[in-house]
Amino acid sequence: MIAEYFTSLDPWSWQAISMLIGAGFLVGVINTIAGSGTVITYSLFMLMGLPANMANGTVRIGVIMQTLAATLTFKKAKILELRKGFFISLPIVVGSVVGAQIAVSIPHDIFEKVLAVVLIFMVVFIFFDPSKWIHGQQILNNKRLGWWQYLLFFLTGVYGGFIHIGVGIFLLTALVLAAGYDLVRANAIKIMAVFLYAPFALAVFIINGEVNYHLGLIAAIGNLIGGITASKLAIKKGAGFIRWFLIVIIVLFAMKLLNIFELSYCFSIC
Repeated sequence: MIAEYFTSLDPWSWQAISMLIGAGFLVGVINTIAGSGTVITYSLFMLMGLPANMANGTVRIGVIMQTLAATLTFKKAKILELRKGFFISLPIVVGSVVGAQIAVSIPHDIFEKVLAVVLIFMVVFIFFDPSKWIHGQQILNNKRLGWWQYLLFFLTGVYGGFIHIGVGIFLLTALVLAAGYDLVRANAIKIMAVFLYAPFALAVFIINGEVNYHLGLIAAIGNLIGGITASKLAIKKGAGFIRWFLIVIIVLFAMKLLNIFELSYCFSIC
């Protein structure tokens, strides 16, 4: 019944446009502060009739808009380390192109289950030593990046190009635990890295004809507003707020990947 309503919607109707902009705003907020918010527009695009591979390509338009807005906001607040952020972003960009090439042909349902388990372990790490997330590790942050850190960022980029959903969580984890950043500065570099790799990943989907510009551009209006709003909120509230926001998002995203929401719905009506 719900699926039929969405597929029957005129994409130019005020209802469709309102939902797309509203969903884009939520995605912009969640992605800027933590990650995995793209699952909202990804699901909405599919409900409106896009196949999964085209939804995967279309969400990249909004990602570019929200990260552009947030990157400029973090730079204006003098939180973003441009030089080091650029070098961190290079392997992520290369990895994203590889991941996007994989995404145009490979199913990822099993991969999502593995991802859910990894995310649950992330929550454990966040609770285990919260000071690393809030204050960072200055000694580690002052060191030059090693080959294993570049490899880690490359693999994160592969995942980001592959599906993008949840990449912000992985980037924040890598930047805090492997590069020594606190959550606020890590968030700024995360946003910049995604902004730099997103156009390359989008190009792969465009070449393969897997982007719906109409839905993507309308939702991107909300992404842009959400990115500006959330980046200002992250700067104002600080690392402690981002840490708890991140924990909530990780748990909800893991539950989604493990189909716990669907099981709960089934129990309530069966």
